[in-house]
Amino acid sequence: MKPEETVDFNIKAAWHAIFRMYNSVAAKHDISTAIGYVLINIDRKNGTPATKIGPMMGMEIHSLSRMLRNMEEKGLVEKRPDPNDGRVQRIFLTPLGVKKREVSRQTILDFNNKVRRSVSQKKLDGFFEVISSITQLIEKEKVFEKAQQ
Repeated sequence: MKPEETVDFNIKAAWHAIFRMYNSVAAKHDISTAIGYVLINIDRKNGTPATKIGPMMGMEIHSLSRMLRNMEEKGLVEKRPDPNDGRVQRIFLTPLGVKKREVSRQTILDFNNKVRRSVSQKKLDGFFEVISSITQLIEKEKVFEKAQQ
């Protein structure tokens, strides 16, 4: 089987194309795709506990700590102690962070609108069904079930 005939190759190729596209837009605004995703996942009113951001993003704690420190240095976020639990740090958007969050949000919306104009709803429904099935298969760890028996 050729690589381009495999499911994982096509998912990875599409994701890399999307990631490069988002990074080219993000770079114009002095952020990265990863920073944009973090900004989008921070609650605008109440902030978000730092410990919740990693799992939402699928990031390791060390990578997240580095990224949050970088974001703090850029003036995008600030850390504040949780009023209910002083051991917990909540991450809040600064005014600049809110502005960059909106850039990220709008970029995602623009891309999705372009895809929806170019791809029929029927095809998108099929795509979402297939990608959901693949995710469920992986999460339930049934991918290699027969091979392990």
